[in-house]
Amino acid sequence: MPESYKPAKFVSVQKDAISGDPDLDRAGTSHIERKNGTLRGWCKRLCRLTYAYSKKWDNLKAALALHFAHYNFCRIHGSLRITPAMAAGIADRVWEISDLIGASPR
Repeated sequence: MPESYKPAKFVSVQKDAISGDPDLDRAGTSHIERKNGTLRGWCKRLCRLTYAYSKKWDNLKAALALHFAHYNFCRIHGSLRITPAMAAGIADRVWEISDLIGASPR
């Protein structure tokens, strides 16, 4: 197997808060790994060994922004039965795709 495909060797783990005041005793990687899996499944630009890549950095940023906006404002999650934005109190309804386009900063 080529060297570039071997997994990295585990060295150590240290939990640090980047922002806010999280409970580090409850912090783990399972939520992040689930989000990464969802993102890679939806945005093929992030899958390994694929032709669907972004040649321009702006195109990748736009694709990721669309994914996160749709995931948080338009998609009803089964466990919540509402969108994450509604659960957080920053949206009062499920957004349509036209709402995302209208909210564009351009």
